[in-house]
Amino acid sequence: MQTQPIIIISGPTATNKTQISLKVASAIKDQLNQPVVIVNFDSLLFYQELSIGTAKPSPVELAMHPHELINIRSITSPFNTADFVKTASDLIARHHANHQVIILVGGSSFYLRALIKGMYDSCQISPQQKLINESEYKKNGITFFINYLKQYDLESYQSLHPNDHYRIIRAVEHHMMTTEKLSDQKKVFDHNSPYDFSINQHPNWNIFHLYLDIPKLEHQKIIQKRVHAMLANHLIEEVQNLLRQGITGKEKPINSVGYSEVLDYLAGKIKSQEELVQKMVIATRQLAKGQRTFFKKVTPKNSYHGLNDEKKIISDVLAFLR
Repeated sequence: MQTQPIIIISGPTATNKTQISLKVASAIKDQLNQPVVIVNFDSLLFYQELSIGTAKPSPVELAMHPHELINIRSITSPFNTADFVKTASDLIARHHANHQVIILVGGSSFYLRALIKGMYDSCQISPQQKLINESEYKKNGITFFINYLKQYDLESYQSLHPNDHYRIIRAVEHHMMTTEKLSDQKKVFDHNSPYDFSINQHPNWNIFHLYLDIPKLEHQKIIQKRVHAMLANHLIEEVQNLLRQGITGKEKPINSVGYSEVLDYLAGKIKSQEELVQKMVIATRQLAKGQRTFFKKVTPKNSYHGLNDEKKIISDVLAFLR
């Protein structure tokens, strides 16, 4: 079977993934004369309305090379993990058929793992039950679903964060339709080496995984600088404009790091811009910590300093493709 190259560029937020992806793509195109497509797996870059707080590549950067899965949805029309896996798999197959090198770039670890390893089975809920659940959620929030899990799937209840409404509802719906616990499905999945990307559902993919990171103290300074830059680039005004356009503030994508804190600031829950900066920095550090914890478990991978190892990264990628 002929294998197709897949280059993954992963790592915590604010580790220079976008710039490295552009430089790697340019090197492949210029030195190997091979066409390249950059496929995003950062879940917030899917959404057209979110730019400043996501550090989305600029129009100039997006024009440098073909990009996929950026600005493809409105935040009122969520693009979940299953949507991503189906769409990304189809477009990667299409680009491989045209002999294009794929560079997967992002930090949304669960989206990447779902694409590489597959997802543990979850049933399709009936339209009638879906409407009932949506009505319950709109009227009374997540309380019913948390209590349901506590009664019927205690392990899911204990493992899911109370704010992770999407996964809580998904676990409830799975039990409603099958009377089986989603946590049992997860156990089977976890038993199958969930962090070993060499065992995956794409036997024709030849994966080269670049993991970017930056030492903790250096990274904290970069995060601090990035937060200040986002606010200077009018992140608050970006959120205000979305609220004026009818966004409620309850949509899942806008309740992400950075945007959530700005919503609290506009609601008066955060009293000053100094406090806003502090909250955003803390939330971003926590996000980076979670990403780092996940990717440290992933094998195989090649680890690099996101700022200092550009030449080695390009050299290693070109050697992989030759």
